[in-house]
Amino acid sequence: MRTGFIYDPDFLEHDAGHGHPECKERLSATIAHLRGLEWFDDLIPIEPKIADPMWIETIHDSSYISRAKQVCDSGAPFLDVADVGVSKRSCEIAHLAVGSAMALADSIVDSKVDNGFILSRPPGHHAERNGALGFCLFNNVAIAARYLQRTHGVDKVLILDFDVHHGNGTQHSFEDDPSVMYASIHQYPYYPGTGAASETGTGKGSGATVNCPMPAGAGDKEYQEAFAARLIPAISEFAPEFVILSAGFDAHVADPLAQIRLSTESFGWMTDRILEATDGSTKTLSILEGGYNIDVLPKCIEAHLRSLMQRND
Repeated sequence: MRTGFIYDPDFLEHDAGHGHPECKERLSATIAHLRGLEWFDDLIPIEPKIADPMWIETIHDSSYISRAKQVCDSGAPFLDVADVGVSKRSCEIAHLAVGSAMALADSIVDSKVDNGFILSRPPGHHAERNGALGFCLFNNVAIAARYLQRTHGVDKVLILDFDVHHGNGTQHSFEDDPSVMYASIHQYPYYPGTGAASETGTGKGSGATVNCPMPAGAGDKEYQEAFAARLIPAISEFAPEFVILSAGFDAHVADPLAQIRLSTESFGWMTDRILEATDGSTKTLSILEGGYNIDVLPKCIEAHLRSLMQRND
């Protein structure tokens, strides 16, 4: 598979504050690790871009976008809630993360690559229409879904979220929309408190939200059973034209922010199952969300990329 890859050193310029788990070392350690792999040069580099605010407004209120810029420009230490640490360039870098998702979407739709991964920050799946939350400023995956639909005429989009924390912002963006399926496997009950199995969508979107809550201590076996019993059948029935992955790696056993016990290899396994469920031909875009063990995150992303590229070596 031809796998696109986006990374920009500017992603390191978002500063969430001293000691914050969502730190620039997450990316600097990962890119250093990936560049040391013999197959790194087989990834196809895609040029990132800054998102036009009009696209961010497809998911977020314009008042929130303006507030985010004002807060960051002011040098304030956080946006809306204390866990969303920001610095003067944070809003600009968040626009770059969104624009990177759009740039990779363009490259995939135009068949320049078959799929791709974005090594970016800040993450996005907790961001709500009118507020920052959980380390997230703008909802990268949600905006990418709307961009694909409105620019490229994609009808049915699947957003699959395997971050250990439920993507409340993404679910709320599409819970009444049958054209976007949001499927998530996550620790529950846990932050942010959403993601019960009973949350299946509302109105016309009823049934297009699939939540697989997992108890603390769950590991590879339990995740494999959940994929087989719930996620794969739902994905196959929905038959998406495009897949977007909220690729969080904080369900790893060594991650400090949760209590799920996945192995490093499981992230490749999950990626393989997603590709198989869509016949391997559905276009797939993956965006980094969580993952906070600096030693483990690079190896988890390596496993994920190997599966996207279909490398067995």
